[in-house]
Amino acid sequence: MFNNLKKISDNETKNLGEGISKCVTLTSLNLNLNYNSIRDNGAKYLGEGISKCITLTSLNLNLNYNNISENGAKYLGEGMSKCITLTSLNLNLNYNNIRENGAKYLGEEISKCVTLTSLNLNLNYNNIRDNGAKYLGKGISKCVTLISLNLILISNNIGENGAKYLGKEISKCVSLISLNLNLWENSIGDNGAKYLGEEISKCVTLTSLNLILISNNIGENGAKYLGKGI
Repeated sequence: MFNNLKKISDNETKNLGEGISKCVTLTSLNLNLNYNSIRDNGAKYLGEGISKCITLTSLNLNLNYNNISENGAKYLGEGMSKCITLTSLNLNLNYNNIRENGAKYLGEEISKCVTLTSLNLNLNYNNIRDNGAKYLGKGISKCVTLISLNLILISNNIGENGAKYLGKEISKCVSLISLNLNLWENSIGDNGAKYLGEEISKCVTLTSLNLILISNNIGENGAKYLGKGI
């Protein structure tokens, strides 16, 4: 469906980033660039532009299918972390190639967004693995004002250790009221389900929980552990 459409390249994204940088009083930015070819350089230009919008409170970035790798994730993260008044962040990087280091960079920069109350992070099909999940979790745990977390990591090979790291760090979000965690197709198994159940049980302020664990090789024991934790 998208094959015949002209795609925005990294060089063309430079002009966009420069334009955004001049909007110094902007409080809300919604940018949809799915199915383009901005790559790492384009992500860098966008990050640089966003970093100048220091009055932003709401940022919505849709960059699915853009050939962004770990460096692109780093540039985007660095840009977002400069928005010191940000309360709502929606970042969609599905079907890119950020891998473990990209997840690490994002986690480190998200940890600097100390005013965040709402975080929606979609990193489906990025092969972040267990270490990437660990770094993301650590970053998220630093967002002490976070009330709502929507974390979607479909098919990222995080395994049982990744589930363990995520659960452990998310349980440190002491203000969390709403949690949507989608780990579809990550091979977390019974042990991963056990770890999640144990850690979610510590989220004493939760009033809303949506947990999606389809295609994870969870058997009777895993279901039992989850049930006990919840």
